Amino acid sequence: MVNCIRFLMILSLIFISCKEDKSTSVKEIKETTNEKNISAEEMSKQLQEDGFKTFTYKEGDTTYLMQQYYMVFLKAGPNRDQDSLSLAKLQQQHMAHLERMAVEGYASLIGPFEDSSDVKGIAVYNTRTLKEADSLANLDPMVKAGRLIIEVHPWWTAKGNKLN
Repeated sequence: MVNCIRFLMILSLIFISCKEDKSTSVKEIKETTNEKNISAEEMSKQLQEDGFKTFTYKEGDTTYLMQQYYMVFLKAGPNRDQDSLSLAKLQQQHMAHLERMAVEGYASLIGPFEDSSDVKGIAVYNTRTLKEADSLANLDPMVKAGRLIIEVHPWWTAKGNKLN
């Protein structure tokens, strides 16, 4: 039953994390883009002025706007001996933290892995710097409790790509 509840909580978080809600500056840039239909180069320039790392490249008739994100691997930490009540409370706080990251536009994609490896899940952060992504990930109550540790890597993808 507990696993079923966890699964439903995680599933709902995944749907929440797929929202297009970004930080205020990115949201403003998106609205400007939609209103004025600006080019990828102009959008790249706006994002760069706002502190994000981007570049454009052309392939045939298509121009791609690439943006740097930060992939955070959530790995098993050294302190995994919590009792069931403490763990349930910690899990609730962990899910609240991840939901907050998604709602506030910091995390673009969040989800657990199903296998039993040391890597328990990922979060893709849409922040200006690795330091900012690292700081936000370290606010997770599971990380603070030592149940999880994080590993952060810069990651590039075409802006606007979606999972199919």
